[in-house]
Amino acid sequence: MGRHHARVLDLLPGVTLVGAYDPEAGAGAGLPIPTCRSLDELLDLGLDLAVMATPTTSHLELGLRLADAGVPTLIEKPVATSVAEAYQLARAFRDAGIVGGVGHIERFNPALQEMRRRLDKGQLGEIYQVATRRTGPFPERIADVGVVLDLATHDIDLTSWVTRSAYRSVSAQSAHRSGRRHEDLVAVVAALDDGSVANHLVNWLSPLKERITVVNGERGSLVADTLTMDLTFFANGVAPVEWETMRSFKGVVQGDMIRYAIPKPEPLLVELGAFRDSVLGLGGDTVSVLEGARVVAVAEAMQESARTGATVTVVEPDC
Repeated sequence: MGRHHARVLDLLPGVTLVGAYDPEAGAGAGLPIPTCRSLDELLDLGLDLAVMATPTTSHLELGLRLADAGVPTLIEKPVATSVAEAYQLARAFRDAGIVGGVGHIERFNPALQEMRRRLDKGQLGEIYQVATRRTGPFPERIADVGVVLDLATHDIDLTSWVTRSAYRSVSAQSAHRSGRRHEDLVAVVAALDDGSVANHLVNWLSPLKERITVVNGERGSLVADTLTMDLTFFANGVAPVEWETMRSFKGVVQGDMIRYAIPKPEPLLVELGAFRDSVLGLGGDTVSVLEGARVVAVAEAMQESARTGATVTVVEPDC
């Protein structure tokens, strides 16, 4: 992921890419920029901002050092491996008085941005349910966390963001099917504060890669495919039903279907542009470290529910 950040930062107006540090490989091999042997060497370049795309287990140490050095930092999701670490980072950036952000890139996907705009305008009326599917093969680069922290955190954040509603409770089941230490499958049912229900199916066990978000409401459904960046509206039917068998059915029937034509800029370019604007004080819509910490709180509740078999209330401690 760091290579994608480097590519986009090098293209971003108003930003000069000056160096990289790779705590795992030691040199950021292959990047077309100066590479550093330590974080201190990178800091000596006089950074105005940094992007941290390192293993999740390194986020706390590196994030605290960057906050202490006064460097605004965008941390790739998940922001940390635990709620305690996440809130420690949130406090560090808050106390340093600098911008700290989290790379929840789905917020910058055009399909979800258009979905949120339409939900805000009341296109679906009351929201009943959000259902997501995030499946695909195991990515070899992930070794330090399971699907809950690595993948389900996308769905947690986007669900709260598009509905503007926090998680109230979660019930989850997970599985270990591929011999790795961390879970590689999770199925979740959650209750949101607005009274709607969320369902998440997440795994690293499928040859079929899916990134689907469906929001069902009283007037129909909005379906976002964040791989193709398409948004489709399925309206409840309003035409008279003449077939006697169907006339007795009291539920909804299928109406018009519309696939919206929307601009499709690269989400990472939009995300990093927003972070640049936040650092410059221009009002960029960066996901805060505190918001990232709240996502980790929901993920921890999912892990606890899967471990205990009980429905778990989500507790979000104050920063």
